Amino acid sequence: MINLIKTQDDNTSTTAAIARLARAITLSQGQFSLLLVCCNSSNKQQLMSLLNEFLPIAIAQLSLPASAQTLYTTISSAIGSNHPEALIVDGLESVVAINQLIISTNLMRDEFRKQFQFPLVLWVNDEILRKLLLLAPDLKDWAATTIRIDLPDYVLV
Repeated sequence: MINLIKTQDDNTSTTAAIARLARAITLSQGQFSLLLVCCNSSNKQQLMSLLNEFLPIAIAQLSLPASAQTLYTTISSAIGSNHPEALIVDGLESVVAINQLIISTNLMRDEFRKQFQFPLVLWVNDEILRKLLLLAPDLKDWAATTIRIDLPDYVLV
């Protein structure tokens, strides 16, 4: 019985966090905003499906390659002139030169606001969030409160 209650609590918490993310994306339509989602789970695809249920817009996704050097250039190259209504970027934990990527992102932060008129969601884990706080405090300050999703690695019901 305790496991069942825990599962229901986890699902409720996850759904509430996804609803907050959907609301933040909706409120940021047509303008740049930086949203951080911290989740250590590997069930991201299931969370994306849940997010799509909350949002009436299409969300573009970009998984960073391990060889990415800068976030701005990687995003610009990926989207070209077709700016999405919202963009979720994940894979930061797999970037080999993550410290340099974070530092360069902090230095280029004004370009994000100038060039990207859509909400940008960075999907991070605890380690990347710590690095953002340490290496890019100005960039981290741009983000609203970090949305934390504590999802176990089992499937949502």
